[in-house]
Amino acid sequence: MRVGSAGSHFDVRRFFMAFLGGLGVFGVAASFGLAVGGARLGAGADVLVVDSPRVVVIKSARTLYLFDGAALVRTYSVDLGTSPVGQKRLAGDGRTPEGRFRIVTKNAGSPYHRFLGISFPDPDAVVRGLRDGLLSSGDALSLLDAANDGRRPDWRSGMGGGIGLHGHRCGVDWTGGCVALADEHIEELFSVLRVGDPVKIIP
Repeated sequence: MRVGSAGSHFDVRRFFMAFLGGLGVFGVAASFGLAVGGARLGAGADVLVVDSPRVVVIKSARTLYLFDGAALVRTYSVDLGTSPVGQKRLAGDGRTPEGRFRIVTKNAGSPYHRFLGISFPDPDAVVRGLRDGLLSSGDALSLLDAANDGRRPDWRSGMGGGIGLHGHRCGVDWTGGCVALADEHIEELFSVLRVGDPVKIIP
């Protein structure tokens, strides 16, 4: 739709898309080649319904994106570990891991309001741990078996563990490597995400 006299057209649709792009929604979707929309509210209640949920966290943007399949449906601001830049290398380094993970646990009684544990250490982390002498061959095999079976890995290894999504975001990077959201946002994610749903964390 265009408004204005000949030779001075104003493209309303392009302006509207540019405006939303300025909010970051369309810009992020475009970078992934994805559509915007797709989720819906449950009948009679403000409950978000997402059929094929997946999560992408961009650490440098301090932002978590919730998708329904290919459609972006929510964006949330997040806090990261105390040393947020770079790949997590070992327990206690304060880094938020990067890679492709799955939700492996859900805890509604977490001291951090809600907790969604992810499958770290993942196989890539196991390879790094063996290379760096942080894991024995037995520990590595146990972690790989858990990954193959879709189970929660042992979180007591030298690679660290107990990493996930939780509440109590405060606007600074303060966690031991987890991704912290506002309590109301982790409640929404907790209601949507299931054990086995994918979580991708990138720089």
